[in-house]
Amino acid sequence: MTGGEAPIGFWLKHLDGLLERQPAAELADHGLLRRHWQVLNTLSRSPARRGQLAEALAPFWNDSEGPSLDEVLAALADRGWTASGGAEAPDEEDGTLALTGAGRAAHADIAERIAAARAAAADGLTPEQYAEAVRVLSVMAANVERALGDR
Repeated sequence: MTGGEAPIGFWLKHLDGLLERQPAAELADHGLLRRHWQVLNTLSRSPARRGQLAEALAPFWNDSEGPSLDEVLAALADRGWTASGGAEAPDEEDGTLALTGAGRAAHADIAERIAAARAAAADGLTPEQYAEAVRVLSVMAANVERALGDR
């Protein structure tokens, strides 16, 4: 199908699926799932207790698919990418978790690959075209939300 033959809904769903698969492929090269990445990325900003992680990730982990937070944390700890307590996470008793040096290095490598994949998705678009595409989609979403709210 070309752009003129398919409605916008087709392209939105198609692009959404591709945008889901693209980082998944990058993560799979490291033997990781999206949930592992989300924990790594969250901890890259600052150490956190398990409850803080669960709260930060709740909007993205609203289904039962995939490993639990405890399973993800165990897998990352097994790789030596996270630790509780110590110099990088000052309070072992409250369960504060932080990335280790190896975890920060892994995060940096994966973040670079994901950024490159995201940039590839916008290849051929100027920054202004990308911003306009995002603006158009946000206006359309607001229009549909408003229309649905009227029911």
